[in-house]
Amino acid sequence: MDATLWIAKTGLDAQHTRMSVISNNLANVNTMGFKRDRAVFEDLLYQKVRQPGGQTSVNTDSPTGLMIGTGTRVVSTEKLHTQGNLVQTNNALDMAIDGSGFFQVLRPDATIGYTRDGSFKMNADGELVTASGLRLQPQVAIPTDASAITIGADGTISVSRYGQNGQTIIGNVQVAMFMNPAGLEPLGQNLYAETAASGVAQLMTPSEAGAGSLIQGSLEASNVNVVEEMVNMIEAQRAYEVNSKSIAAADQMLKFVNNNL
Repeated sequence: MDATLWIAKTGLDAQHTRMSVISNNLANVNTMGFKRDRAVFEDLLYQKVRQPGGQTSVNTDSPTGLMIGTGTRVVSTEKLHTQGNLVQTNNALDMAIDGSGFFQVLRPDATIGYTRDGSFKMNADGELVTASGLRLQPQVAIPTDASAITIGADGTISVSRYGQNGQTIIGNVQVAMFMNPAGLEPLGQNLYAETAASGVAQLMTPSEAGAGSLIQGSLEASNVNVVEEMVNMIEAQRAYEVNSKSIAAADQMLKFVNNNL
């Protein structure tokens, strides 16, 4: 197969993958706590026709070489954990992390999942759970006689009780910090899993030692910028078209050689 056809084909594959990443970003523009992905490209191996620094004579060597590339590929997709806009909901159980950190929830297989989506609900036992019913960790149970719930910036949860004065502290929310958040594995359902690349979760008190603070009655929106994604989509589309034209041009060149030589 002609090398040009193969090189252009790798470009088509790479841009198609990039378009999938962009489409996923746009599809999750309204997903609370979603972090946008970015496709990372790398060039493939080179055919070394002449090595840089090779001797051109007894006393001279080549300042450059002759190496022909073989295309490109998407080597990874990277989560960009920049802060999303904070949306005020006035729901007492909604929490947004302003800064670094993740909420911890208990998954059905007894492992811990991590999320930036702080839209918690209350189950039949008064425990704070996600929309999928996963319990917040450490577990917090709201008393049945609670008349108001207050969540402090440091994660302290206190309630007012009917017929009583003052506040009663019933628990604390902790946040998990990672050395490399981009290394977390996205699982769907707004969840991430710890990996060797992310490092071990470090449990922190919100607002302390670099951990983000909690804001009650607010949620963190997706950090997807629609305008930026549309520009990226147009760029990917044009790159795809150019690579397809490279295939068409190479095909015409081969057809000319076949018909005229």
